[in-house]
Amino acid sequence: MLKQGLYQKLQQKLSPQQIQLMKLLQVPTVELEQRIKQEIEENPALEEGNEHDEDEPVEEQAVDSGDEGEGDDRDDFDLSDYYQDDDTPDYKLAVKNSGPDEEDREMPLAGGTTFQDSLRAQLALRDIDDREELLAEHLIGNLDEDGYLRRELDAIVNDLAFTQNVMTDKAELEKALKEVQALDPAGVGARDLRECLLLQLERLPHAVDVRTAQEIIGKHFDAFTKKHYDRILERLEIDEEALKEAIDVITHLNPKPGNTARDTSKPVQEIIPDFQVNTIDGQLELQINGRNAPELRISRQYREMIQEYQRNKKDKDAKDALVFIKQKLDAAKWFIDAIKQRQNTLLVTMEAIMEHQRGFFLTGDETKLKPMILKDIAEKVGLDISTISRVANSKYVQTNYGTFALKYFFSESLTTDSGEEVSTREVKKILQDAIDAEEKRKPLTDDELTALLKGKGYNIARRTVAKYREQLNIPVARLRKEL
Repeated sequence: MLKQGLYQKLQQKLSPQQIQLMKLLQVPTVELEQRIKQEIEENPALEEGNEHDEDEPVEEQAVDSGDEGEGDDRDDFDLSDYYQDDDTPDYKLAVKNSGPDEEDREMPLAGGTTFQDSLRAQLALRDIDDREELLAEHLIGNLDEDGYLRRELDAIVNDLAFTQNVMTDKAELEKALKEVQALDPAGVGARDLRECLLLQLERLPHAVDVRTAQEIIGKHFDAFTKKHYDRILERLEIDEEALKEAIDVITHLNPKPGNTARDTSKPVQEIIPDFQVNTIDGQLELQINGRNAPELRISRQYREMIQEYQRNKKDKDAKDALVFIKQKLDAAKWFIDAIKQRQNTLLVTMEAIMEHQRGFFLTGDETKLKPMILKDIAEKVGLDISTISRVANSKYVQTNYGTFALKYFFSESLTTDSGEEVSTREVKKILQDAIDAEEKRKPLTDDELTALLKGKGYNIARRTVAKYREQLNIPVARLRKEL
């Protein structure tokens, strides 16, 4: 049963200005520049420049060059570009089917030659018949981004029959696969890591260490992956020096041949620091990147136009134009205020981080980092935790000891035996140093690392040590073993 009624309810809703500020807070310096250029293009009431420039006369007399009216190249502002002669202006007919907090994301299209295109070009140069080339091209299309053929040949046989009406068998596909595996880079078209390494070893000059490496990968691959070197020495009847030379050959092979071309063509991203912290006579000096504080102003022509159209409110066209101009002026004011508020929020947040981690900024010693979470900074500056999180996202600071992401300075706390709270980053640094200095023939186990940390006063469990080790991307002791 449908029923109408009046109801009262309270709800929190973000204003367009708040949404705009949140979006601006989380973008880094480079994206901010692009965002400002986009806003200037979309809003003619917004201009670059200082407010003091407004004191200059808007119109200047052209330099007398002998011809009357020449010399003034400035185009007159035509308001007809912004409203129509009909009763309903265009901005009232605009439709947007997305919410105010949704971001417009564009998907760029990458160009250039792909990995598969390179393989097909090589395949066209090989002395094979058309049918074998067709099968080989289909196999190339089934390679993954690492250059491996992960699918079973039986499944590919069925694909060819159903999609291309090509009848073949597994033996014929094996022959076509050999042609694919003969292409560059070496190892492409392999069905697993073992086959990939063997394909690369076949291309190397047949030296003693290469033949030993082929024996290890071909017959003792499982023992090699588990680093059971004693078992390999016993079965191959070789000494440690020969094994070390063979392992050196294997470690120089490429386990992902398909990524070779993609990695070399990957663009290098330049990091532009948002802040700079300098140490001068034992004192810290904070500077914000000038690109975060652009000079913006409201167009003087728009302000004069709004005064002109306010005098003639009875004219319908002038009234519609007045609404449009007010919209653009309000949007320009909101944007300028958001940029200023963003700059102020960045400064106060970075100042709080700098003071909290003063010891690190003065010395560059990672062990001087204090425990710090988002809540600590939020309480210092009087802002919400989500605001601090947006500031710390994708922002960088340049110091005398390198450039760091703001997230680098945040870490949890750990209590020592003496009751002192230290950063978990300090524990990770001690853990990393201990593993770097260990004897590689007999690496330290997690139990031994736990005992080492307890001896230094850090009372933590073995599972916590394992967690920190994994966060540092350090494998277990068995996989760190070397000859």
